[in-house]
Amino acid sequence: MDKKQGKVYLIGAGPGDPGLLTLKGKEYLSQADVVVYDRLADPHILAYARPEAERIYVGKASSRHTLKQPEINALLVKLASAGKIVARLKGGDSFIFGRGGEEALELQKAGLPFEFVPGITSAIAVPEYAGIPVTHRHVATSFAVITGHEDPTKGPSSINWQGLATSVDTLVFLMGVENLQHITGELIAHGRPAATPAALIRWGTHPEQQTLVTTLGQAYAAVQAAQLKPPAIFIVGEVVKLRQKLAWFEKKPLFGKTVVVTRARAQASQLTQQLTAAGAKVLEVPAIKLVPPASYAPLDQALAKLHTYQWLLFTSANGVEAFFTRLALHHLDAQALAGCQLAVIGSGTAAALKKYGLHPDVMPATYKAEDLAAALKPHLQPGTSVLLPRAAVARSVLPETLQSWGARVTVVPVYQTVQDDAAKAELLTALQDKAIDYITFTSSSTVTNFLKLIDQHTELLTAVQLAVIGPITKHTCEQAGLHVGITAREYTISGLVSALVESNKL
Repeated sequence: MDKKQGKVYLIGAGPGDPGLLTLKGKEYLSQADVVVYDRLADPHILAYARPEAERIYVGKASSRHTLKQPEINALLVKLASAGKIVARLKGGDSFIFGRGGEEALELQKAGLPFEFVPGITSAIAVPEYAGIPVTHRHVATSFAVITGHEDPTKGPSSINWQGLATSVDTLVFLMGVENLQHITGELIAHGRPAATPAALIRWGTHPEQQTLVTTLGQAYAAVQAAQLKPPAIFIVGEVVKLRQKLAWFEKKPLFGKTVVVTRARAQASQLTQQLTAAGAKVLEVPAIKLVPPASYAPLDQALAKLHTYQWLLFTSANGVEAFFTRLALHHLDAQALAGCQLAVIGSGTAAALKKYGLHPDVMPATYKAEDLAAALKPHLQPGTSVLLPRAAVARSVLPETLQSWGARVTVVPVYQTVQDDAAKAELLTALQDKAIDYITFTSSSTVTNFLKLIDQHTELLTAVQLAVIGPITKHTCEQAGLHVGITAREYTISGLVSALVESNKL
């Protein structure tokens, strides 16, 4: 058999915000056998790689290299020579001081195929996230991107300080914080006025973005006073004044806040996306994970006689997904529910049902089991048959209430929740460092398993606000001695995010 042909995709991962990764970059990343990534590639981007893909960190910070550049080059050659498909993730764009050209030349020398995937450079994107355009009519018609960290082995500087200082409107220095005193001194010495507006932007496009507005002459002293550390860009020019009117990213309602999401990892994306869109830094610490029930026998028995049920009730989107996944394994689809009426506990569950082309016949105005039971009462007769697929452990109020009214209720487990402690160390460190503003709970099981995750050390939560999706989850918190500061008015993910935003305005 012929040996598999290896290949390296040199992918610009963008400036930090994982949403700025290109579609082509995402596509190739999802195909890779190995991902080789650096310090400036956002960790969330790695989620696009296949779970079984090998991940190799080769990040470089000033004076602290995991691998030196020649070693990275050799690693790429070794992996591709072994027939691996390699995604080489580099912050920003591979050609903008990313040394992608050096890596590709080594691959070319070894006769190995490679492909470049351009990335959004921080030279443009980071100022844009700070509300600073690198060009603007009547203000700046030219810009230059300059390394702030020249190759120390090449001898005298090749930077044309005279030309930059007097001939280019906007100057963007990448990786220039540690050499800032030299950079500002050269520009002023070659004719750039010390009063020229300037800004430093640290961790641009990330939720931790920090912008320091100053002048060319005062920049070094301002950085020392603020103790601003790399990674940061330095931008010089009249366009910096526009930030006063164009700043937008740092004005997002949850900007600067760190929010813990305790939902199961498979469920977390919707909440994470909405929080991120509101400007928050999200720490995904799933307290639970969803696993199959101890036995599928009760569900399979129910599926074999679906035609005998008059009502099918869903109390969560998870229940919907697990039910229809199992239904498909029996070579059945939504048509098997033709004679059955549907009821759901809320809009999120209804949305999950809609993906299968179905709409609920009953949905209460408020999203609790008690309200669902009340909404169903007019539709029930003695002997009405009801199927309730749900979590293995759940409140008994719904089936017991329906049974008290004469309905015949069959409860079948379609999934169960168990503790997930994969992110325990990260969580405890963040709590001890008081680096968390909010913790969100979307079910009672997330509360109970979260408390196990922190070994019942509730004193770690004294500086944190707890936000819950509804009164049932709030009650579980209070039973455990926890104070809940935020409860969603609408018991949905969107309602929870809205409650967080409203609380942050106070």
